[in-house]
Amino acid sequence: MFDAIKSAWALFLGLAFIMLGNGLQGSLVAVRAQFEVFNTSVIGFVMAGYFVGFFLGSIIVPRLVGRVGHVRVFGALASLASFGVLVYPIFVDPIAWFLIRVLTGVCYAGLYIICESWLNDRATNETRGQLLSVYMIISLLGMGGGQYLLNLYSPADFQLFTIVSVLISLSVVPVLVSAARVPEFEAPETMGPLRLYKASPLGVVSMFLVGTSAGVVMGMGPSFAYQQGLTIAEVSVFMSAIFVGGFIFTWPIGKLSDIMDRRTVIMIAAVAAVAAGAFGASLGNDNKLLVFIAVGLAGGVTFPIYSLSIAYTNDYLSPKQMVAASSALVMTNGLGAMLGPNIGAGAMELFGPSGFYITIAGIHVAMAAFALWRMTRRAALPAEEQGTFVAVPRTSAMAATMSPEYDHPEDDLVEEEQDLEPMDDLPEPPESAEETSPTEHEGGIKDGKQ
Repeated sequence: MFDAIKSAWALFLGLAFIMLGNGLQGSLVAVRAQFEVFNTSVIGFVMAGYFVGFFLGSIIVPRLVGRVGHVRVFGALASLASFGVLVYPIFVDPIAWFLIRVLTGVCYAGLYIICESWLNDRATNETRGQLLSVYMIISLLGMGGGQYLLNLYSPADFQLFTIVSVLISLSVVPVLVSAARVPEFEAPETMGPLRLYKASPLGVVSMFLVGTSAGVVMGMGPSFAYQQGLTIAEVSVFMSAIFVGGFIFTWPIGKLSDIMDRRTVIMIAAVAAVAAGAFGASLGNDNKLLVFIAVGLAGGVTFPIYSLSIAYTNDYLSPKQMVAASSALVMTNGLGAMLGPNIGAGAMELFGPSGFYITIAGIHVAMAAFALWRMTRRAALPAEEQGTFVAVPRTSAMAATMSPEYDHPEDDLVEEEQDLEPMDDLPEPPESAEETSPTEHEGGIKDGKQ
């Protein structure tokens, strides 16, 4: 583990700065919007901009990297992200803020993709899982830790925006200094939505719904906390509790899914989210500890569903298809996240602040019902035929494709090259894989599981 960290410590340091800045920026914009007396539906519109940009960036940035290269694109995106956050206090207007959020989303999607590409290049079959686990921890702790920076200055002033800009700028130094070798870059392949849904209806639907839920929590959570009368310090604790819950529950729930039908675990997690939502909606702001516990439970049981959906879908795919499927699932999650803040804001306009939790509960009622229905439509896989659960950061499709469960042919090539010794008079290799094994299954949805 320590050798794996040592090989990529500079990348992890840069990613930590990026996560801290992103964690601070999301809550800062939402709270500042409350200070500027934006109504709730407008705040939902503004906050959705980040997820729109992130979705667009996941499509655009890989093409830019292929044309221009990692270093130039990373530097350009970091500069744009650093610039964008400084514009908020200058142009206090919902449309301007929405556009800045879109720009920020595009930039962060690109920063994640490029860092994860470099990280993936550092990984081997032996260290890939360890690096992904460390990245997951840094992601949760960085985003959660960024919430506490909200207390350094008043959100009504400009200093906190400057701090976000500084953090983004600092992230460039360790990342670019450590990236001595530019890896070959290929945008993750994707799978058609109909084919993916045919392979795993629950995986697609749960990924979309958990994306919607994440959009509600991350987009409207700070506004809900502020409207409930929490102080800025308490808003920080409220938002960080979401990530602490995710950190605590992700691995136990994941390991449980390795020995049980994953559909059952998804349904249990969704029902728990409904219970956490109902509990949170019933609370006032008199007992702050219960308020923090409620949102921590909501974050704790919903965060693992992202990785569970990927793991469940992969159980019905061949290793060669997992990369394309994971990329498509992440995009599906992004579509849901774009809708989340607006749905949550609409519910808060209709029901008051409790609409925040009502939305979370309603989304997971739908997920639990769909999971239960799917359990009547297809027999469960035996536990020994399921893959191993891997916790995946909720960043880009590149992170989702780093799982050691996937087919990583580049690692096999490296190992083969190291094992080969020079030999004379070797026979000519066949021109194609079909000549070597004409009857071999070419990969596809696993036999008998469709």
